[in-house]
Amino acid sequence: MTVTVRRVTDPHDPALTTFGQIQERSYYAPDMLIPPAAFPHLVAGGGRGPRENRILVAQDEAGRVLGGTVFHLLPRAGFSSFLAVAPEARGRGISHLLHAARLSEVRGAGLAGLFADSVYAGRQDAAEREAEARTGTDPESRRRALHALGYRTVDLPYWQPVGGPDGGPLTDLDLLYHPLNGADTVPTDLVTDTLRAYWTGWLGQDRASREAEALAQRAGSTTLALLPATETPAYWRDGESS
Repeated sequence: MTVTVRRVTDPHDPALTTFGQIQERSYYAPDMLIPPAAFPHLVAGGGRGPRENRILVAQDEAGRVLGGTVFHLLPRAGFSSFLAVAPEARGRGISHLLHAARLSEVRGAGLAGLFADSVYAGRQDAAEREAEARTGTDPESRRRALHALGYRTVDLPYWQPVGGPDGGPLTDLDLLYHPLNGADTVPTDLVTDTLRAYWTGWLGQDRASREAEALAQRAGSTTLALLPATETPAYWRDGESS
């Protein structure tokens, strides 16, 4: 089977609908993701803040959409919102093709690498684990797959500013990074600059700046280690809670 990856540029492209359906089937908490209804807006260049949105889809010879990814080109690095492959098409290397294609776009834009965040199993509750199992995935396997793609865990206390209980911070995620230069560390200012730009799109400039400054304070150093993507940062391993 020949699979090709292409960038979607037409907001009316039917591939967006199919990819949206794959996203809904592939993640246990789809309400935490960019909704498929927003895909045409992203493709058309909509959104706030200093970022360029990208959607790529993988298709077979017949044009069937097998998977896709949503990511963003920011001033210094990219950030991946989601990558999914249809359950019936898994195990064919499609995620590697999609990841390689978006890395090519990141490299072509002169950026340093690609960030993402991912749930860590040890901070997931039982109900979430059960919900994820129903989608045919689990966090341990996903983190092993992300490590194989080239991602590494950024060793700092990271959380999304909103999205948790009662709208508070979402603390079951770790920040991951795929450096294009193969480094085993990442500058803290690259992390905070990227997240400030990423968060601006949904928090606004002032709140995003405050959250990025707080993240820099928690980091406590100018350079951060990159750990295997299967690991969580020392902050969480040491048993701290805030």
